[in-house]
Amino acid sequence: MARRKAKNAPPLPPRGGLGASRVRLPGPEPLEAFEFLTLVIGQQRHRHPDDDAAAIRDRFAVGEVVLRDGTPLAPTTVIAPGTDVFFYRRPAPEIPVPFDIETIYEDDAILVVRKPPFLATMPRAAHITETATVRLRRATGNEELTPAHRLDRLTTGLLLLTKRRDIRGAYQQLFASRSVHKLYEAIGADTGLRAPARWEHHLVKNPGQVAAHLIEGATPNSVTFVRDVTPLPPDPLWGAGAARYLLEPITGKTHQLRVHMNAAGAPIINDSVYPRILPFGHEDFTAPMLLCAVGLEFTDPLNGQHRRFSTPGYAADHYALGLEYGG
Repeated sequence: MARRKAKNAPPLPPRGGLGASRVRLPGPEPLEAFEFLTLVIGQQRHRHPDDDAAAIRDRFAVGEVVLRDGTPLAPTTVIAPGTDVFFYRRPAPEIPVPFDIETIYEDDAILVVRKPPFLATMPRAAHITETATVRLRRATGNEELTPAHRLDRLTTGLLLLTKRRDIRGAYQQLFASRSVHKLYEAIGADTGLRAPARWEHHLVKNPGQVAAHLIEGATPNSVTFVRDVTPLPPDPLWGAGAARYLLEPITGKTHQLRVHMNAAGAPIINDSVYPRILPFGHEDFTAPMLLCAVGLEFTDPLNGQHRRFSTPGYAADHYALGLEYGG
């Protein structure tokens, strides 16, 4: 057991809630380590303004630029093409998300929280420290804390994280195999649709593109059950003529519920991508996208125990949370 743990241990341990970055030198020419790392950091779109040549040399001086086996590199070490190099990224300053993460449940294996809107699940692109993973690792001191699944940055609701590396795969596989029943509350225009209903579309999201799109006439690859549709009274958060949609995604395509709601003529209120992509950075913390993961149900992969977690959605003041899981 100790041998396997050492084999799987990263060359640089997580620090401050963040794992080390890995970069690979492309061909065809070798480079000195300092030159290579300078190129890598200089090409980062979102880097700290003080991450200059002196900061890069400091990494080498304290042994924080290493090979896959943990061997520290000197600035003048020549690196062959195809070599992996590990180092700590220095994140750029980020606008703080003014919402807290609420703990729903915790035991020695898992942590279930209510993720607020505007907080990414894991570090990516411009969102590194303002993520649920980094915030929770820093708050708990547990650098092994890892999400078993992902919520869109603008989506609110239930997020399950594992607390130990040795059990991480079991829970991630649970979500990957679609063995978890999920329920979401979305608020959009009341189109007259009534439940139950089934939405099926062929959904495609190409790498590098912000929005996914539907291909008419193609075999459906995304399915959502509409469990309930209830008209809502006027409210400052969603205005008049809105309804609460209780949705159960059967497949797990990126932006699936957002695209399906838009295709149904009821785009989720305050969605910054559907039906129209707003400019990057156009965010109003007082107007969150009204999509919330309100229910999770599954059989625990460690002990076979039935697990069911819920959290109120945005319409909780107007409509009691009645979770109905289907198949």
